[in-house]
Amino acid sequence: MALKTLDHVNIRTKNLDAMVAWYGLVLDMHPGERPPFPFPGAWLYANDAAMVHLVGVIQAPAPYRPDAQLEHFAIQAEGLAEFLAHLRKEKVAYRCGVLPEMGIQQVNIHDHDGNHIHVDFAPGEEADLTDYDGN
Repeated sequence: MALKTLDHVNIRTKNLDAMVAWYGLVLDMHPGERPPFPFPGAWLYANDAAMVHLVGVIQAPAPYRPDAQLEHFAIQAEGLAEFLAHLRKEKVAYRCGVLPEMGIQQVNIHDHDGNHIHVDFAPGEEADLTDYDGN
């Protein structure tokens, strides 16, 4: 067996509508086809793939724990300069980094509920990688 890509991430949220709006605005992911589960939720699509599955919960998600096992999820993308300009336009804070020796450029953001996401870009893409505080 050879694993190739991550199919999707499933996130529980008490803020379903706000999360759907955030992923649409910031990452251009939008609700699409979803099985008729007996609980609220949304499958958010990008390029015809359901990348983020949101599950609406009545109780608040578990509080942040520094020892949590899932620290982040990552998405590969193209168009680094345009993405950073979009984040600044929408006042979304980000922190940038470059993987040593590999050169992969990472843009670290947090969704409406505080989940850490990094969006990865190829080493050859040029952009100002100065961190942005959202103001």
